[in-house]
Amino acid sequence: MQRRAFISRLAAAALLASALASGSAAAQPYPSRPITLVVPFPPGGATDAIARIIQDSMSQSLGQQIVIENIGGAGGMIAAGRAARAAPDGYTVLLHQVALAAGMTLYPNLGFDAEKDFVTIGLINTAVTTLAARASLPPNTIDELVRWIKAPEQNAKIAHAGVGSFGHLAGVLVAQEIGASVTQVPYRGAGPALNDLLAGVADLSSISAVVAGPLVQAGRIKAYAIIGRNRFAGLPDLPTMGEIGYKKLDLDFWHMLLVPAGTPAPIVERLNAALRHALADDKVRKTFADGGMDVFAPQEQTPEAARALLKHEIKLWGEVIRANKIAAQ
Repeated sequence: MQRRAFISRLAAAALLASALASGSAAAQPYPSRPITLVVPFPPGGATDAIARIIQDSMSQSLGQQIVIENIGGAGGMIAAGRAARAAPDGYTVLLHQVALAAGMTLYPNLGFDAEKDFVTIGLINTAVTTLAARASLPPNTIDELVRWIKAPEQNAKIAHAGVGSFGHLAGVLVAQEIGASVTQVPYRGAGPALNDLLAGVADLSSISAVVAGPLVQAGRIKAYAIIGRNRFAGLPDLPTMGEIGYKKLDLDFWHMLLVPAGTPAPIVERLNAALRHALADDKVRKTFADGGMDVFAPQEQTPEAARALLKHEIKLWGEVIRANKIAAQ
C-alpha cells in the first residue's frame, strides 16, 4: 500500500510539473521568437522597400527579429491568401497596399475576405502620383488636357504597370471622372510603361511623383496634376485633382499592416505599438521623406483607422472595377 501511494504521489507530481511547464510556455510574453513579415511582391519593388524601411525599428521595439518573406503572384493575392490562413498568433504579419482592396473585386474566387479574415494593425505611409504625359502632348495645363482628352477625335493611350495596379485603377478613374474614352495599355511593370511614355509611344500615365519630378524638371515628360490628398513638394505648382473639382481622385497610394483574424487583442496592440515606434523614428521618417512618401499622422496609425480605410477602398475600387468591367488577366 505504501509503495502504491508513493507511486501515485510521484505520478501526481509529474502531472503537476507537466501542467506548470505547459502553463509557463503558454504564458511566455509575446513575442518569444522571430516574426515573419509577408510582402506580397518580389524584392526590389515599392512595397518591399516599405517593409525594409520599418523592419529594423520594429524588430528593436519587439525584441525579436522580423524576417521578410516575399511571396509574389496574382497582384499580391497569393501572399494575402497564405497570410489569411496562417495561425492567428502574431507570428505572421502581412504588409499590403491598395491592391488588397482592389483584389476583392478583381479576383472573385480568392477564398478569403480582406475585411473578415484579417485584423488591421495600422497604416504606414502614403505616396502621391502625377497625371503625366509624353513631352510632345499638345496640352500644357490640366484644363487644356481635359478638353483635349474629351475631344471626339481623340483616343488617348494611358500606359500602366498592369491590370489592377494603382496606376491602372487611377488612370481608369481619371477617365471616368473626366468623362473621356481612352485606351488603357498594360505593361509588365511601371518601368516599361514609363519607357514608352518617354519614347512618346503612350500619351499619359499615372507615375509616382518622386519618379516624375526630375523628369518633369528636365522637360522629358509633362505633368498636369497630382493624384493624392496633398500637393507634392517636388512639384509644388501642380494642383491636386481634388483641387480642380475631381474629389474622387483625392487618393493616396498606401501601405498597412494586418494579421489573421482571431489574433488576440494584446498582440495586435503590441504590434501597433511597434509600428508606431518605427514611424516616430527620425531615421525612418527621413527615409520615407527622401522617397517622396508621407508617414500617416499619429491619429491615423490606429487599427481602427486602417480598418476604415480598407473598407472605404474596397467599396471604391469595387465600384470602379465593376463600372468599367475590368477583369484580372
